[in-house]
Amino acid sequence: MARLRLVVAYDGTDFSGWQLQARDRTVQGCLEEALGRLCACPVRVIGAGRTDAGVHALGQTAHADVPDALAGRPWQRALNALLPKDVCVTAATLAAPDFHARFSARGKIYAYTLWTEPTFLLPWRRPYVWDVGRQDGLDAAAMTAAAREFVGEHDFAAFRNAGSPVKGTVRQVLALEAGPGLSPRETVWRFTATGFLKQMVRNMMGALVEVGRGRLAPDDIRRLLDAGDRRLGPATAPAAGLCLERVLYDDALPPVASPDAT
Repeated sequence: MARLRLVVAYDGTDFSGWQLQARDRTVQGCLEEALGRLCACPVRVIGAGRTDAGVHALGQTAHADVPDALAGRPWQRALNALLPKDVCVTAATLAAPDFHARFSARGKIYAYTLWTEPTFLLPWRRPYVWDVGRQDGLDAAAMTAAAREFVGEHDFAAFRNAGSPVKGTVRQVLALEAGPGLSPRETVWRFTATGFLKQMVRNMMGALVEVGRGRLAPDDIRRLLDAGDRRLGPATAPAAGLCLERVLYDDALPPVASPDAT
């Protein structure tokens, strides 16, 4: 068998997440169906991470094993001819036999987009942002100070939702920084870490927005991390604003950076 390495983009709005489910539509399910048709046999697709329902991806990475005789097929074009309009393969290459989309990963970059315009929300942006603009505004300086508390190696038990068993809850956040979005009305927060817990980014984003609204102080982030109790934290941010931008491999990790809200 030959191992394929796929980079996949998808609009998560109408998917019940990445992971294969018996009755619901998933990204993994669509990819396995397309590969099965092309290979005339069942093909299992393994992703770097299991994005939740409503979460998007620009650079999800996956691998799949296909018959050696088909290794030279133009996989990107062939797959995109069969995949639905809300998922596509942006790259397809042959990988080493020991490449593993999940276990070979060295880190991930997630982006979370906030809509900050107080008077309107563009309808076509609704599935891709969290509309926080109708509130009293956000204190960017306070959010920046709070974000610094997340950078480094910490126990993120207080920012993990139940549902996926893990051996430990310690993770290393390499960078957390804010920048402009597609328009001046959007702010994008990028979270880079060696790994993430279930809904960790959305819980961190929820906490940062509460700081921006003045309902939490920047120092409260450290208090929550030390307490390690999810019940003490604010609500999870909506799935729509989250996008898996990139999976990092081959030790190509960016340097640790301080948050810089703009």
